[in-house]
Amino acid sequence: MQHGVRLVVKFVACLVVLGIILGMFYDFSFGDVVLISAVLGLLSYFLGDLLLLRRSNNFIASAADFGLTFLVVWFMGRALTFEDDLFSASLISAVAVTAFEYFFHRFLVHESDEQTTIRTNRTQFQTEASEELTPVKPDVRSPENEDE
Repeated sequence: MQHGVRLVVKFVACLVVLGIILGMFYDFSFGDVVLISAVLGLLSYFLGDLLLLRRSNNFIASAADFGLTFLVVWFMGRALTFEDDLFSASLISAVAVTAFEYFFHRFLVHESDEQTTIRTNRTQFQTEASEELTPVKPDVRSPENEDE
């Protein structure tokens, strides 16, 4: 159930942000904005939030979301519309969605810390030492002890 609520929140936020930027300023149709928001929401949730955020930190996941948003808006805008200025549309959309994603990642990390003890840091390896690894005492193998 958690994933469904998170996906809906991400979809609605992307729809609002992209609707304002792409719909109002770049004349994308509402259907195009909904389709781009759905694809972007699904890809960024599964790749950015579930995979990358758990293995890295918020900055890296947000940077990956920036690149993903830029590419999704660029390629889908090229396929769906006849807009001439897709570079600036993709860049402004990526900046706005990344700003939302930064706070969304903080919410996800805080929520997962409350419910479970999932570590968001990299795996820390530990070593162990025991007495078998210390050198043998010099009196154990001395020639004086061999006569006994």
